[in-house]
Amino acid sequence: MKISTTARHCELDPELRLFAMSRLGRLERFARDLREAHLILSLEKFRHTAEITLKLGARDMVSRRESTDPRAAIDRAAERLEQQLRRLKDKRVSRKRGGPGRVPLAPAEAEDGAGASVVAED
Repeated sequence: MKISTTARHCELDPELRLFAMSRLGRLERFARDLREAHLILSLEKFRHTAEITLKLGARDMVSRRESTDPRAAIDRAAERLEQQLRRLKDKRVSRKRGGPGRVPLAPAEAEDGAGASVVAED
C-alpha cells in the first residue's frame, strides 16, 4: 500500500509521520484490495484536523477528525476508517458464507426417548 502525507499550515515531524505510517499500515489487514492512503494534516489556530482517504479497488473511503493534538486526530480518524473497513469486511465475508438470509441452526432441545420434550415442573 502506498501512503502519502500532506501538512497544511504546519510541519509534520518525522516521529509523527512514523506514527501515521504505522497506524495506517494496520488497516491493511481488513482489506486486501487497499491500494493507496492519503493523510492530510492541517492546523487552524488550536485545532488539528486529520483527513484520511483510502482508495480500495472499487471505492474510496474518507474519514475526517479534529483534536487539539495531531496524534489524537490521526488516531481518531484511523479508528473511524477501521470501523468502516471492518463493516465492509463483514459484509464481504457474510455474502460469501450465505449472508443474513440464511437460517441459523436452532439449539437442540432436551427430549426423552419417545420424542416428547421434557419439562420440569415445580
